Amino acid sequence: MTTTAATPAVTPAGAVAHLAPERWAHASRLLVRKALAEFSHERLLTPEPLNNDRYAVRSDDGATEYRFAARRHALDHWQVSAESITRHRDGNELPLDALEFFIELRETLGLSPEVLPVYLEEISSTLSGTAYKLTKTPVTAAALARADFQAVETGMTEGHPCFVANNGRLGFGIHEYRAYAPEAAAPVKLIWLAARRDHATFTAGAGLDYESFVREELGDATVDRFAATLTGLGLDLADYYLIPVHPWQWWNKLSVTFAAEVAQQRLVCLGAGDDTYLAQQSIRTFFNTSDPAKHYVKTALSVLNMGFMRGLSAAYMEATPAINDWLAGLIASDDTLRATGLTIIRERAAIGYHHRQYEAATAKGSPYLKMLAALWRESPVPSLAPGERLATMASLLHTDHDGASFAGALIAESGLDPANWMRRYLHAYLTPLLHSFYAYDLVFMPHGENVILAIEDGVVTRAIFKDIAEEIAVMDPDAVLPPAVERVRAEVPENMKLLSLFTDVFDCFFRFLGATLATDGVLDEDTFWRTVAECVADYQEAHPHLADKFKQYDMFAPEFALSCLNRLQLRDNKQMVDLQDPAGALQLVGTLTNPIARYAPA
Repeated sequence: MTTTAATPAVTPAGAVAHLAPERWAHASRLLVRKALAEFSHERLLTPEPLNNDRYAVRSDDGATEYRFAARRHALDHWQVSAESITRHRDGNELPLDALEFFIELRETLGLSPEVLPVYLEEISSTLSGTAYKLTKTPVTAAALARADFQAVETGMTEGHPCFVANNGRLGFGIHEYRAYAPEAAAPVKLIWLAARRDHATFTAGAGLDYESFVREELGDATVDRFAATLTGLGLDLADYYLIPVHPWQWWNKLSVTFAAEVAQQRLVCLGAGDDTYLAQQSIRTFFNTSDPAKHYVKTALSVLNMGFMRGLSAAYMEATPAINDWLAGLIASDDTLRATGLTIIRERAAIGYHHRQYEAATAKGSPYLKMLAALWRESPVPSLAPGERLATMASLLHTDHDGASFAGALIAESGLDPANWMRRYLHAYLTPLLHSFYAYDLVFMPHGENVILAIEDGVVTRAIFKDIAEEIAVMDPDAVLPPAVERVRAEVPENMKLLSLFTDVFDCFFRFLGATLATDGVLDEDTFWRTVAECVADYQEAHPHLADKFKQYDMFAPEFALSCLNRLQLRDNKQMVDLQDPAGALQLVGTLTNPIARYAPA
């Protein structure tokens, strides 16, 4: 597959061969299923009970009715049967149409005239991506669970479990989708630019310097080739930093939006590097397949996806290595965290380009300030022990074409009792989150795509957290932080602090995992949540010195606030959260019953 936007590798008709009627109808049904489930969970929809676990939802004008079967699970989770959904109007059954669904319910969903068409475009893109995935040869959950790291990464089919429009990627043409989407699994070579040092900032973690780091990543031959290109233009490599760029970003943004920088040789395009990469689930991060021990590369990508333009801020990048070094040191010095096996893959180096005119013309947070930056993140591959393999934690929610679950396949491989398997997983994943919160007021964004699991014989042995500098927060206003790390301090109201665990872990991950294992017949929900409660209780019993914190922030509270992600995107799908005040942007709607409350220690 080509890596340039200029020369697509397929014909215009061939590029849309996946958009066949049967696949589109299947994709549409799957998306309406998810919309009914998640919008009901977020109380945007109030399904009317019919009989035998059947429900109905009516359109804004009451003329159209959707009927479906669903099972209700803990945390008000709706497990909707896709096959059961029917659409009716004036006594007639109509075919399902995902785009019509949002038109018919636009007022109920709060879709403004400004947001609706863009949201429909994101839905169309998400449907197209699903149709493409449906062309791939089906792989059983059992086979995928034993596959290698990148086969699992590119084998994911759902995307974010909560968001309905979760694969918008607005900006990608269809040939670019085929070249750069993670599920396309197409090899990519990054484009490299030389950036004048007086317009760029490079920072690195302890023990690293620019020259040796770049030569180790690129290789002497590539660096020397780039130097020769600059020499041929009468320029000196010593005056420049090398910046990796997503090919889409070069062809669609930098070559035009940064034209003045190119014309005045503050930026010089050096062409593609030699290493081959694979796009990850986050779409703008790349895994080095030429040498898996080398760093991931995360690039700026001015594509709208799931509520944000996926750029990278040059200013934000400066503190990234220092934040990662600080957190790695904290983990290494803490007995509890070390005992769980927790590690992070550090963002070891970062670089950003400062476009003086855009910086003068725009405010902080503008997409124009996030067009040219990159960071290098450690690979987890060198840390593997003999017998260990890796998988994104998002895989635990994956089900195959027959409905069998990836998590269930791991449990079967392990030979362990499912509850015992869960205890091992929770020790690796939940215990570090509990300890970070209670001991340090430190929270992560630990969703499935941000966690890598080390697995041995089907058992989760340890967790690896990533996406550190942009996602962690220290909520203690009195915490002593190094000056370079001060950026991670966040002001969060007391009554919302524990939502970092209740929302991000319970509602946005365990809600799905528990229902998946129950539906798959692997582990009933009561046992699932009792096992989660036992993990929390065991942690608290082992740390009596934190008893006051456990009372102040009660994990066994009867209920907690329902924080709604789709409501954010439906309100503003271009900037759904103010990153300077994320807590202030939350959409809280009522409460959820805490599924571990009834298992609270006596």
